[in-house]
Amino acid sequence: MKTGLTNLRTIITGDWRQPFANGDTIVMESGKIVHVGTADTKMLDGCDVVIDADGAVAIPGLIDSHVHITFGDYTPRQKTVGFLESYTHGGVSTAITASEVHVPGRPKDPEGVKALAVAALKSFQNWRPGGMRVHAGSILLEPGLTEADFDELASRGVWLAKAGFGAFKSPYDYKPMIKWAKDRGMVTTVHTGGSSIPGSSGIWAEHILALDPDVSFHVNGGPIAMPDEGFPRLVNESEVALQVCTAGNLRTALWLSRLVCDANQFDRFLIATDTPTGSGIMPLGMMYTITHLASLADLPVEWAIAAATGNNAKTYRLNSGFIAPGRDADVVVIDACSGGSKNDAMSALANGDIAAVSALVTDGVPRFVGRSRNTPEGIRRVRIARSNVMQDFSGAAH
Repeated sequence: MKTGLTNLRTIITGDWRQPFANGDTIVMESGKIVHVGTADTKMLDGCDVVIDADGAVAIPGLIDSHVHITFGDYTPRQKTVGFLESYTHGGVSTAITASEVHVPGRPKDPEGVKALAVAALKSFQNWRPGGMRVHAGSILLEPGLTEADFDELASRGVWLAKAGFGAFKSPYDYKPMIKWAKDRGMVTTVHTGGSSIPGSSGIWAEHILALDPDVSFHVNGGPIAMPDEGFPRLVNESEVALQVCTAGNLRTALWLSRLVCDANQFDRFLIATDTPTGSGIMPLGMMYTITHLASLADLPVEWAIAAATGNNAKTYRLNSGFIAPGRDADVVVIDACSGGSKNDAMSALANGDIAAVSALVTDGVPRFVGRSRNTPEGIRRVRIARSNVMQDFSGAAH
């Protein structure tokens, strides 16, 4: 499918260093962005679907890098079906597992945790709930795993490894396994903060510094934050990516955003939700954290969006997260909500208001156009201007 998105007021690239793209049009074909710039009549004439944005804003699809999936679009923690598809109506085009820790009766022996990671990975390889791309299957590090096990996992495509829920006596005991995982190209993640499930232990800055993972998960707490003295240490004494989550401590999330900016380390600042957990289902969690940072921490809106898109993509080595030719065609159209005090999406977010999600395109395919069922309606009339496809792309009503 070839899809054109035109009449845009602003294009946010997802790159905080060069956050705006010139032009008013994005063209997508065969799942990739092929053109970003000014409108080209001939190019748009060749599109199967053309979306008129009516002066709204385009951003990359949001990447939630901390979602506790199980199998399928179901969370046993909240006994809820369809949460991933609902997240797409909050602008989330990609979800990355933070481990399948909430699977009922989760195995803890080496063969069991390996089987769990492979099964979760393969469950989502050919299925996209609501159009979302799901990166599932994170090996939960448990005593008894050997270096050979990591060779086996890598050969089966597992590329994520999670420390923090294993039966080790000390968090320091994860260190050899994290190295084995990193040596095989896996992205390694570590629970940070207080214990979130019975039997797990708190993990603080001194543990993260010793373990040296790729990502410090929910560094602002999941849901309990580590002691304050650890935040400057992680920023200044490591190169670990620092993920803040909606289901965490807001004060420390805002503070950390200032710390990374002061240290010129904003590439390492990631936004995620850490849901569904005891904090619940949060389809608009990514959007809310963007508004918190933009309105309360004086972070530029385009930087907050980059922390939820391009920064995640860089850390997890994804081709999505940016609006640029050659990148995955995952694009969200946002607007100011009808009835609010601001007239455009960027001003609304800076004001602390969520944005209306007026359209979502993933893999170059429109998933809904007009309105999200999870946000108020936008001010502008984002619509299908022309379509050669026999499909209704309108969003469902509330």
